[in-house]
Formats: sequence, structure tokens, C-alpha cells
Amino acid sequence: MTVLVEHYVTDSRIEEKKTKEERGDGGFMVPKSKETDEFDAPDINFLGHSFRDYENGESERQQGVEEFYRMQHIHQTYDFVKDMRKEYGKLNKMEMSIWECCELLNNVVDESDPDLDEPQIQHLLQTAEAIRKDYPNEDWLHLTALIHDLGKVLLLPEFGGLPQWAVVGDTFPVGCTFDPASIHHKYFKENPDNNTPKYNTKNGVYSEGCGLDNVLMSWGHDDYMYLVAKQNGTTLPHAGLFIIRYHSFYPLHKAGTYTHLMNDEDREDLKWLHVFNKYDLYSKSKVHVDVEQMKPYYISLINKYFPAKLKW
Repeated sequence: MTVLVEHYVTDSRIEEKKTKEERGDGGFMVPKSKETDEFDAPDINFLGHSFRDYENGESERQQGVEEFYRMQHIHQTYDFVKDMRKEYGKLNKMEMSIWECCELLNNVVDESDPDLDEPQIQHLLQTAEAIRKDYPNEDWLHLTALIHDLGKVLLLPEFGGLPQWAVVGDTFPVGCTFDPASIHHKYFKENPDNNTPKYNTKNGVYSEGCGLDNVLMSWGHDDYMYLVAKQNGTTLPHAGLFIIRYHSFYPLHKAGTYTHLMNDEDREDLKWLHVFNKYDLYSKSKVHVDVEQMKPYYISLINKYFPAKLKW
């Protein structure tokens, strides 16, 4: 079925009607005028460095980031991911609302991120508000931005207090070869899967075109929040779930690797992930969003797309 939607561009361009194809999974086509990079991205982060600069070894923060990736690349194995999904897929750690989880995230700072040292709720709202400005009609995308990092509660004692390398950082498939596009790829040589024949080929345990839903990703907040949203019956479109699960999959959406595992649905959803990623990365700022002022709008979206209480 094809439906017509209104979409408004925030610059001085003319208003135009766009056709979106509503697929059976509820996904949406990216508005063509937004496929170009019109987001005004800054050149440097608040530390005065380039965004996602992982080579500035003189920075104490950068040295910590590199050590993080060393640990992550050594310990994220196929069996480890299977065990984590089995354990956390039970969703027996806590019961709370989406907004309660947003507030809980005030206690979390992501040590793997070279561009941010603010409480996570500010990053969530900065991303969501930046997207809302440019995409006023895609409310599902606003909410996706708000919740995309909620899985970082895995760092808290109530959720097992997992180490940072098991919660944050760039993600990658396990069960197949580790692509050189991954940050600090050199440390994968110490990963046991790197020397296991069934895991160290291009396809590994997968088949070409199998679809990313059938691929195990390194364990962390992305996959956990994806499981929470899906198993609690969210009505977000598939593109929203795709963004949640793969927003840290930089080897795919930044370097264009692992595309041989994708299917047609993944390729459509990836267009929305490219849109989202610009805001996720470049909206990080020391200028805080007024949480209480924004709360009513996002509560209304939460009520639209999620049950009142979720199992975590």
C-alpha cells in the first residue's frame, strides 16, 4: 500500500510532498531531500579534537579509549555473545517505564566515547531534539533517538554491573572474520575466535545475504535495548529497531563493510540509520537541554509506542 505524507524541510527549500512506501514491517522510505548531508556538523568536539579521533595518543582520555577497545576485542567472542543474550534475554532484572530508565541513565558515563563526558540523558535529548528539528513529522525517529542508548544501564549494579567493554563502544559481528575497518583492529589477534576455523572466514557461520537479524553482534547496549524493545511489544517501525541495534555498528554504516550479510530490508533500513548517525555523533554538546521542559513531549511518544511498564 502506498500512502502520501507531508514532510517539511527546516531550511529555506520549498515544502514538498513525498511518497513513502509502507512496507509490511511498518518501515518507511527515507525522504529524498534528506539523503544529502545537510546537517550542519561541527568540525571539532568539545575537547578540541576531531570527532571519533582514536589516534590522539597524547590524550589521557584517548589512551583509556584504546585500552577499552583492547579488552573488548579480546573478550567479545561468539560464545560470550550467545551467553549474554541468553541471560539478559530473560528480562528479569527490573520492571520500569522508559522515562524511569532515562533518569536512571543519569548515573552513566560512556568511557569508550572520545567525544562525550556528559551524563547520558543529555546526549539522548540532544540527539532527539536535533532530529526533531529537521524531521518534525517522524515522531518514531524522535523516540528512537531518545531511547537508543538506554541499554547502557547494563553498567549499573542493578543490571549486573557489566564491564564497559561488554556494554559500550563500536559493535561488530561475531562468528565471522573481524574486518580491518573496526577501530583498533590489531587487538582482535588475541580473540580466541580469530584462530577458530569456523569463525575466521568471510561468512563464518552465516550465509551471504542472510540478513542482519540472523547475525550475532558483539554484546552491548545496542543489542540489549533491541531485545528489550522487541520483547516488550513496541510498535516502533522496523527501521527504529534497526537503528537501535546497529547504531554503533560503524564498520557497516561508516566504512561499508559486512554488506554481504545484508538483505533487501537491511538496505532500506540502513538509509534511516545513515540519517540518524549524523545526529547521534555531531549533536554532542556542553549546552544542556532542559529536561523538564522536554519531558511532556517525549512522555507522549513513549505512551504511543510502548507499554507503561517494561521488563528489563
